[in-house]
Order: sequence, then C-alpha cells, then structure tokens
Amino acid sequence: MQVSLLQLGLGLILIAAQYAPGTAVPSSECRRQCGNVEIPYPFGIDPGCSLAQGFDIDCRLQEGVYKPFRGSFEVLNASLTHGTARVLTNIMGYCYNSSTKSMEELGRYADDSDGSQSSPYRLSDVQNKFTVIGCNALAFMQDMDGTGYQGLGVATCRNLTDLVDGSCSGIGCSQSTIPKGMFSYVTGFSSSVNTSRVLQFNRCSFAVLMEAAEFNFSTSYISNTKFNDTYNGRVPMVVDWAIRDVKSCVDAQLNNTNYACISSNSMCVDSVNDDGYICNCSQGYTGNPYLPDGCQDLNECNNNPCPSGGACHNTVGGFQCVCRVGRKLEGNTCSLDTRLIIGLAVGSVGVVIIITIIVSWLQMVVQKKKMNKVKQEYFRQHGGVILLDQMKAEEGLGFIVFSEAELIHATNNYDDSRILGKGGNGTVYRGIIKNGTPVAVKRCGLVDERQKKEFGKEMLILSQLNHKNIVKLVGCCLEVEVPILVYEFVLNGTLFELIHGNNKALQISFNTLLRLAHEAAEGLRFLHSDASPPVIHGDVKTSNILLDENYMAKVSDFGASALAPSDREQFVTKVQGTWGYLDPEYIQTFQLTNKSDVYSFGVILLEILTGQLPMKLEGPDKQICLSTTFLAAMKENNLDAMLVSHVKGQESMELLRGLADLAKKCLDMCGENRPLMKEVADELNRLRKLSLHPWVQLDLETEEENLLGGGSTRYYEIESSGYPMGERENQPINPGSSYYAR
Repeated sequence: MQVSLLQLGLGLILIAAQYAPGTAVPSSECRRQCGNVEIPYPFGIDPGCSLAQGFDIDCRLQEGVYKPFRGSFEVLNASLTHGTARVLTNIMGYCYNSSTKSMEELGRYADDSDGSQSSPYRLSDVQNKFTVIGCNALAFMQDMDGTGYQGLGVATCRNLTDLVDGSCSGIGCSQSTIPKGMFSYVTGFSSSVNTSRVLQFNRCSFAVLMEAAEFNFSTSYISNTKFNDTYNGRVPMVVDWAIRDVKSCVDAQLNNTNYACISSNSMCVDSVNDDGYICNCSQGYTGNPYLPDGCQDLNECNNNPCPSGGACHNTVGGFQCVCRVGRKLEGNTCSLDTRLIIGLAVGSVGVVIIITIIVSWLQMVVQKKKMNKVKQEYFRQHGGVILLDQMKAEEGLGFIVFSEAELIHATNNYDDSRILGKGGNGTVYRGIIKNGTPVAVKRCGLVDERQKKEFGKEMLILSQLNHKNIVKLVGCCLEVEVPILVYEFVLNGTLFELIHGNNKALQISFNTLLRLAHEAAEGLRFLHSDASPPVIHGDVKTSNILLDENYMAKVSDFGASALAPSDREQFVTKVQGTWGYLDPEYIQTFQLTNKSDVYSFGVILLEILTGQLPMKLEGPDKQICLSTTFLAAMKENNLDAMLVSHVKGQESMELLRGLADLAKKCLDMCGENRPLMKEVADELNRLRKLSLHPWVQLDLETEEENLLGGGSTRYYEIESSGYPMGERENQPINPGSSYYAR
C-alpha cells in the first residue's frame, strides 16, 4: 500500500443522521452512479433521493474524476445485503525529524464531523483491526463520545532480521480488535517511548484502524517512511450501517409508518453492530428491498446450480434439480439410486430404508472418529497427558478437566446472554456445571506455541492457589484449539464499576474503598511472596478486582501473568497490559517484574483518591495520564486539587496524605525504589486502622515508624462492628502453592 506521509491522518468520527418520517419512494431521475461507484437506495446523491440525511452522498470532482464522499471519507462501495460500506481513512504517522532531532506525529487534523449515537454508521468490529507498525511503537486509540473504549497497540523489534513478511503478531506489527458500537475514534502515539535505539533502521511508526483483509505486513514498511498502497495515502476501513431509529426488527415492524423494508418479498434483519436493522430480499429473491417491488424472483437456473446430469427448473422463490429415472441427487452429482436397485432386487421397501439407515450411521461414526482424533491431538498439544498423570499421582485434587460438550451445555452453547465480559485475553461466560455450581467460563485468546506443552500442568498448579483474595481456578478444557478456563463465579461486579460505574464512588464509603484496596493488596502480596514459585500478575487494574457476595475483593484474570524469573533472560516479555496502568520501566525495557505490579497498584490507589480514570483524552491532541498529573500535583504540594470531593468530606487530610504518599512511592519511575507488595499491604492495613479508629492515631504515630520508612508497626486491636458494606478486619491468610498462567 503506497501512502505519502503528507497525507497521513487521524481516523475521524462518522457523520450523524436524522431520520425523515415516512418511507418516501425516490424519483426515477435520481442519480445512482458517481464515477465508477454504484450508489444504491437508501443512499442518494441528489436532494430527496436518500432514505434519510445520514445516507446522503456527496459526488465530488477530484483530479478530473467524480468520486463519492460521506463527510470526509471517500466511499469505495456499499453493500445492501450485508449492511456495510467501505471507505478510505488516513494513516497516523510518527516519524523522526532530523532538523528538530525529535519524533513528530504527522498528518493530524481536527475532527470536522458531528458524529453521534443516531448516526447510521458504526465501525465494524468484525472486519477492522487497529493496526500498529514499528520497532518501538506504542499507539493508543479511543472512542471519546460513544462506548468510552480505550485500546493500546504495541509493536517492537530489535533489528530487521526479527521481521517476517505476512506476520503481524507483535514483532514489527500488531493488530487488535475493537468492541461493537463504536461510531468514532481518535488515535496517537505515546511520547514516553524511547526510539533512539531503532532510528537507524526504523524512522517512522504507523497506526490506523483499517480493513484487516486488505492488510498484509511487509518488512519493507519498517525501513521506509511510507506505506505501499493503491489508495493515494489512505487505506480501506469498513463501517456497518443500519436504520437506527428503532432498537430492532420487532420495534420497526410495530412502527409501520417508518418501516423501511417495503418490498413484498423482503425481510428484516437485526443489526449485527448496535441497535437498528437492515433489509434483505427473502431467499430466492434478489434486488433492492428498500423499494416497492424491489425484490424480484431470482432465476437460479441462469447459473445452473444443478449437478452434472441434472435438469434445473426455476420456481418462484427457488428452484428444483431433477435427475433421470434411476438416479438420485447426491452432493454435486446425479448418482445411481442404489436404494431403488436394492428395492427392486428384494422387492422390499423396508430393506431400502434399513440400508439407508446403516449407511448414514456409518458416515456418522466416521465423522465422530475424525472429530475425536482432532480433540485428542489438541489435548496432547496442551499438555493434557502430563496433567492427567499428575492428577493421578496427587489424589484428592479438586481440579476438573472438562469436556467441550460439558462446557457447551453449561453455557447454553455460549449464548450471548451469558456473557459476563470481554477483553484482550478472551470472553467470559456465566455457566452452570453438573453439580449446579455457577462458574465463570473463559474462552481464551491465542496460546503461545512455547507454552502449549506445559499448559495443562501449569493450570493444575495455578488451581492450587488458595487465598481468600484470589479468584479460584476450578478446571479447564484442553480438547479445543485454544484452551478454556473455568473459574469460581464472583457475582458482585468489579472495583472499577464501584468507582466509575453508574453507582459512582459518591455512594460508597471511603472506608469500604480502602478495605477493598487492602484486600486486593493482600492477594497480590500472596502471589509475590507466599506462592511457590512466585507469580507476577502483569495486568493489575480495578476491572480485574472482583467483588464476591460479601463485597470482599478478589484478584482475577491472570491472562498476562508470568512465573517470577530465575535469571535475567526470563524477564523479557512482549509488552502487554492496560494503557494507563503500564509500568514505564516495563515499556522501556520489556522486563516484567513484581515491581511492575506495584506500579499498577499505585494507579488503583489514585482512582480511589481522585475518582478519575487512569487515562483519558481531552480532544484529539491531548492525552491525560492520571499518574503524571498526580505526581506533578504532589511535587507542587497541591494534593487537595486532585482529591474527589466526597473523599475529602469523609476523611482527615492527614490520612489522605498518607494514602497519597503510598501511591507516590508505588509510582516511582525507578522500580528498585518502589516498595514490595508486602510493604504496601501492611501500610494499607495501618491506614485502615487509622481510618476506623482515629482516636489511637497519636499512639501509632509516636511509637512506631511508618512501614515504608523502615521498622515495624504495632497496632492496637479494638473490637468494632457495623462497618459499611461488610467492613471488617482481615482474617488470617491461608497460603497455598501457586503457579502461573499466560
């Protein structure tokens, strides 16, 4: 793909639509062609020629050729059947300027659209991927006005020999999926990444949301300052369009006034991306379902779909294939009708039926054997044999190896209504296993080839993590291409929802938030200090801290976890995690340590203190990092400006300063200067006691040193009860063995 750097640009918000009442039929004089592109109704070029304002197309003369545009996007084509349109979008470049000796974003421009929820268009989550290219590229994207989604793309490489044409799995190139419902996005690059070590062979990085099928990575992109493409500096992107003035087909059909599927042989199809619907011609018909009598009978016999030796007869809405007497339609051929021959030979129709049943049964047996062989191979690849041997050797283990059929039944065939959440590491469903126990079933993303052989064994050891503040791994399924994990079901949402969701932290006491932070710290302390071997979580964030029926915190999702390394080489990993929580030292060195978890936990403390998101965008040109803003405020002795109002109203500034100082230590740029998770948990325990029993504050301060400053801290045990939302003192920890899962 050939792209000029002067034309690199930012993905824009799609244009809004205001639906006109009624379903007026367009005039036959309406233009249906712009240059070489067909413009089918409900789209229209001339006034009054489209279904609604959101479907208006601008036919512009560019360089002597007429081209269709929707807002700032050039339209390549539109599909009535699938409800999609392909448009051209700009690419964001991030290149080294030899004059200023600095990295500069190229082609950024301001949004010029008025995109909103009422727009017919949504960015396709199926056909698009957020694509990042470079050898030290850290790019972000966000839907500011719609879903609130924030995504991160990372591409790294040490030298050109690491790259492989056609491979986009993180080395030189990475691709990420997006959620449904997005109608806008902005993208940019992090300026905190040091690119000096790759400038000799990689001057430019690129980021764009584009049609995945149109992209094939070339190693030449790394050393060049432009893409190679055929769209003059732009690349295709797919949008899903629909009629969005109602929620679904049911609502549309009840509202006959505005129902758009007006052809007599049409049907309504719910939108696959957000609310709304599209129209299709019924099976056996073709044409435009948005026009009266627009769907006409399809003569399938024009292409003779029948097998050799068969005759095609067109029928209204379908067709029939007829074979000669004595032959039957079987697959793509008219084969000899053995049933007829057997029937004639023995003079019994019953025998024919029996033979047919036997043949069908034999075919079913063969297919089942093939499927079982595939499942056995997956089971072997994922270390299932090793897992079973170890389970036999260690009797009494509660770990369960599920079959694929059991989990399909438990989740009602992975019904969408059972989805608990989606993330970069997979989708989690609510399930009910045979004994009636509710579980969380996680269908994972891809598994590293290097990990496959040990996967089952590692899952067994991970299942032995036994701590009240860690989500329990119940079992796994290994007879599928990508293993499925089964966890205990934790039902009361996440700490993220408690702080940032509809309830907001205004309704949650500060004591409760402080307790949840302490419980989460105890879980991480167990992973770092008491598990054998120790575990690094790798993706610590408020959405990975679940709340059980008693509103006790449980650390979950070990999708980015790693076994604590025994030598320096084992530290090196592909950068993964969540933007806003990532340890800057980890981004620079690609070395994951337990201090990386400490940094991320420091961001959680900031969310509790400030009620703000870890990362937010203020316009397309400005990204706000909560940790950076906080550290600047602490440096200027301006903590009060950062605190959320209800927190200041509940607690003394002395306690809040103590929590802020703890967060500051966790967020130190140098990992060695950060406290251990054990020290963080102990300090939170001290602060909780100060919060719950402020009258012993003086004794605590005068008798003992602060935990993070050295020395031990003695606490006064005071009987208390009635803490908000189940507030209580921690029970003794019951440590068990542990391991890791990637």
